[in-house]
Amino acid sequence: MPSRYKSLTQLGRKTGFPASPAKAVLESVPKPFSRYDYLVRLTCPEFTSLCPVTGQPDFAHLVIDYVPNKKLVESKSLKLFLQSFRNHGDFHEACTVQIGDRLIKAIAPKWLRISGYWYPRGGIPIDVFFEYGKLPKSVHVPDTGVANYRGR
Repeated sequence: MPSRYKSLTQLGRKTGFPASPAKAVLESVPKPFSRYDYLVRLTCPEFTSLCPVTGQPDFAHLVIDYVPNKKLVESKSLKLFLQSFRNHGDFHEACTVQIGDRLIKAIAPKWLRISGYWYPRGGIPIDVFFEYGKLPKSVHVPDTGVANYRGR
């Protein structure tokens, strides 16, 4: 492993699932080509959490777009963080914004947007969009590719 990645504690190692989002560790790596602004898109089409009242599972298709400043989120740590929500009870809005808040704290991006396309609960899909920072003019952000709810 190159020395610039020696501080990573999860990548390349056997790791268990975090007990909760609060216990999950989001790690970062240096941004390559630091002189350029560019978009990074991470998609989680099978995100799950629990309803805080009924304990029933909730499902979402998350699209995380960000323009890195000096750091990228390390993808294995992000996967483990997102998986930690499987036994976490919270409303759609809280889960979506909590993910954004943790990413901001971990990597301090120039711009971040999370599009949370939640599957219906009680017949109503609840889509949550969180945005932070200012999108550089030179960065292209394609459509998320997730259609409005029609029985996704």
